[in-house]
Amino acid sequence: MTPFRLVPETFPDMPAIAGLSLGTAATGLKYTGRDDLMLMRCAEGSTLAAVFTQSDTAAPPVEWSRERLAEGTAISAILVNAGNANAFTGAAGKQTISESTTALARSLGCAPEAIMVASTGVIGEPLDAAILAAEFDTLVKQDNASWQDAASAIMTTDTFAKGASASCMIGDTPVTIAGIAKGSGMIAPNMATMLGFVATDAALPAPILQILLATATRRSFNAITVDSDTSTNDSVFLVATAVAAHHAPTTVDDPLLDDFVRALDQVMQDLAIQIVRDGEGASKLITIDVAGAPDEDAAHRIAMSIANSPLVKTAIAGEDANWGRIVMAVGKAGAAIDQAQLCIDIGGVAVAANGMRVDDYDETPVTAHMTGQHVEISVRVGTGSGTARVWTCDLTHGYIEINADYRS
Repeated sequence: MTPFRLVPETFPDMPAIAGLSLGTAATGLKYTGRDDLMLMRCAEGSTLAAVFTQSDTAAPPVEWSRERLAEGTAISAILVNAGNANAFTGAAGKQTISESTTALARSLGCAPEAIMVASTGVIGEPLDAAILAAEFDTLVKQDNASWQDAASAIMTTDTFAKGASASCMIGDTPVTIAGIAKGSGMIAPNMATMLGFVATDAALPAPILQILLATATRRSFNAITVDSDTSTNDSVFLVATAVAAHHAPTTVDDPLLDDFVRALDQVMQDLAIQIVRDGEGASKLITIDVAGAPDEDAAHRIAMSIANSPLVKTAIAGEDANWGRIVMAVGKAGAAIDQAQLCIDIGGVAVAANGMRVDDYDETPVTAHMTGQHVEISVRVGTGSGTARVWTCDLTHGYIEINADYRS
């Protein structure tokens, strides 16, 4: 098998967002020689949207931020720590958030409820608020960190910092979108350990922003999987600083937003794919397209069944063109498809059509495709209008090694 390194050569050159500042600090909570605390500060008048894990064991930071979002509290900042998830920590975990936001609010001059929080790291370990608070003055004063600094500060098992940006127009006004994310394992967002922080200088009402984020999440962070495990802490935030002076859209379907929607999809899909590229032990990026399903939900269910199959993922890791495993994964999705209409292409080569292997099937080009860095699987299950695209990675010995030693 040919080894590949899916890490990008450089962090992208990302623009600052007017009305947004970033700061980082090192607490020494788990890591040495690196920052592990990030503060995103938002201009007055900023609006916020967020989506969170649907896990029944959601962490206290998720519960806090979800409650603040529901209350419609004005946003001043987002505080993020890496190395300790503050998950499954009971009343003590909630107390940590209360103490942390109160202390940070004093430094920022805002209400504690105006601070969103997110954490990532080991589950079940108590988090001492005093360790975080000791760095707040430094964090607030150091407000000129770069996007790369911020992305690096929130990493856990990630092997590279993840960032993406795009420019667009709202009417005649140029607008910028930029964001960072972290994630490498425990990735099967369901909203999504992954965290995402996206910002724009656009002026968008919170209800419109929330719909835009939820829609973009379905096509990005909810369309990836590394290991089928949904974290206790998954959260994605979208901040609009309202600095750009454009005409105000009236509804989420306003044509003024067409280019913004395109750019938001671009940024979030870029970040999502970077997470898959950084999948623990991954050597190959896998794109799976499903078409012909009864509806989009059925198509997505089939695509994720393929993407989450250990047998499919290990076959790809071994560069084995065992397409029968794809047939299996389609069948177990429970989408009630007619197997007589099932067609499968790998790397653009037809391997199965109308419920059977193609008559002139030659495995040679398929095997050659499997040796590459990017494997493409296309499945048609019928004549319906439902389509879906998802991304995953292969499953290698590296995944076991990383997770067997995670707490060491």
